[in-house]
Amino acid sequence: MSERAERLRQARIKAGYHFASDAANALGIVASTYRAHENGQNEFELAEAEVYGRKFNVDPVWLLRGKEQQMPGGGAAPPSITGIGPPNGTIGANIIGQGKKIPVFGQAVGGVDGEFIMNGNVLHEVLAPPILSEISGAYAVSVSGDSMYPRYEDGEVCFVDPTRPVRRGDYVIAQIRLEEDGAPLAYVKKFVRRNTSELVLEQFNPPKVLRFDAHTVHSVHYIALAGNA
Repeated sequence: MSERAERLRQARIKAGYHFASDAANALGIVASTYRAHENGQNEFELAEAEVYGRKFNVDPVWLLRGKEQQMPGGGAAPPSITGIGPPNGTIGANIIGQGKKIPVFGQAVGGVDGEFIMNGNVLHEVLAPPILSEISGAYAVSVSGDSMYPRYEDGEVCFVDPTRPVRRGDYVIAQIRLEEDGAPLAYVKKFVRRNTSELVLEQFNPPKVLRFDAHTVHSVHYIALAGNA
């Protein structure tokens, strides 16, 4: 377990959530996503740390780095993690967008590389996780096949933030239009690079690099988190 994951575990326990699943339910996210952050399987970043910090009453910077955020004048923000017992009851701030539903796209059987036709076919709808509750155009996709195992399993739901820029190493949903008037094919892969000539993606099972001509790329969107929904 990483130090970051251990701090998250400590914060969860101090906040009065005895089980990771209890914390995930209170956060409104899928339990497997939260567990992956707490056991160190997947790293969480600032956006997730801010959500956890608000719920667990700790400094998100402390969760990420082990140090409290510096306050104006050089002092550190008072620590929130030690010496505080679980509250008897709390009144939390309203969660903006709570109850917002987003579509899940996909199809039961994908292609050789797990691709599926992105033709607007909505499998079902799910509640948007908190980090996407205010994102316009947020959506989700259902993974087809095991081409990205063990990162993503067949049938797992990936929640997508179409507004966030992607960078090398991010996991993305790429839409590729191979025919001018045809529906794009959607690929859940790891982003390698994109330039004026090509888009390069990576898959895990079997290990393979996928290359697409730049003119065929319809969109490349950032996967914010994933889990069973």
